[in-house]
This record gives sequence, C-alpha cells and structure tokens, in this order.
Amino acid sequence: VENGLRFGVNLAGGHKTGFYLDQRVNRQVVRELAAGKDVLDCFCYTGGFAANALQGRAAAVTAVDASADALALAQENIALNGLPAERVTFVKADVFQQLRKFRDQGREFDLIVLDPPKFAPTASQAQRAARGYKDINLLAFKLLRPGGLLVTFSCSGGVDAALFQKIVAGAALDAGVAAHIVRHLEQSPDHPVGLEFPEGAYLKGLVLYIR
Repeated sequence: VENGLRFGVNLAGGHKTGFYLDQRVNRQVVRELAAGKDVLDCFCYTGGFAANALQGRAAAVTAVDASADALALAQENIALNGLPAERVTFVKADVFQQLRKFRDQGREFDLIVLDPPKFAPTASQAQRAARGYKDINLLAFKLLRPGGLLVTFSCSGGVDAALFQKIVAGAALDAGVAAHIVRHLEQSPDHPVGLEFPEGAYLKGLVLYIR
C-alpha cells in the first residue's frame, strides 16, 4: 500500500524490489497535478504514476512501456484499486519510437511523466546519457500543449542535478518552448543520502510549466 493505493509487485523478476519505492513522494505530486488532464506516462513499468494520475482524477492516461509483463501487472494494479480502466490506454512500445509516432500523429498532452531507466551508471557514461535525456525531453516538449506540465526524472548517478537541468534546458531551447521550473524533485525521504557520498542523491527531477 502506498499513498492509499495497493500495488502488486513481482518480487522475483521485477526491477529492484519489484517497485520503485524511491518515487513514492513524486507519485503523490503527479496525483495532485493530474485533475482533468490528458496524461502521458512514459516508462510506466507497473503503473505507479498512471494509477496515481487516475486517482487524482485525470481525464485520460496513456501509459507506455516496452515490457509486456510490466504492462500486464500495471493493468492488474489499475483493477486492484477500482480505478476507471476506460480512462487508461496501455501501449507496448519503445518509448523513444512511440513519442516520435505521437509527434507525427499530432498528438498533444497536458501532463507528461518521463521516468526512464538509468542511462549513465557512472560519470564516464554521462556524455552518452546526455544525448538520450536530451532526445526524450525534446520529444516530450513537442507533445505538450501550451500550459502543459512536464515531470521529468533522471536516476543516473553519473548525471548530477546541475547537468540534468542543463540538458533539459537545452531540449526546451531546441523545441522552441519556454519552460519554467515549478518544483525540484528528489528521492523519497526514506532513501537518505550520506553526507560523505553525494552520489547517493541519484534521483533528481523537475516539474516544468510550458508557456
């Protein structure tokens, strides 16, 4: 149970413990932002953000992930909580490819969540990761309606908060949008960071308002 919602987890085959507990507070943030919005949840895994968006009275949720097993569990989690299944569409696809497809179709959303897997486990891989983060945020910016919100994360320890913000700022510039930081996000308080180990602050996020 998290934030009043119940979630089934795959302890044997799921990532980490089967559920990303470090995003608990951030899922609540998305719930509070979702009312009446058309939401796109990218890398949705087992539906944590999607379920919270529905609980927050989102008008519609599109949830994208490449894993059929994760999507099946996400659907079960929607049903487990008695959430309106008719408001959520699950899409099995590579997220980068699907975002390009949505762009080509002229799709637009009010709220987009980007919670990708780790692109850069170490600082030596930061440059390669930067390209991935810029690409996916650029695509997301192009899919947002004016006045929309982007909730974007990096869990890569090799990309610190300053670099991540710089990457996202570059993506906004290339997309031709004016983005304003509404809130900085981080891992939940039950994932403390040792003072002598700043790399432990691996999860960083931004809530951005698009003009």
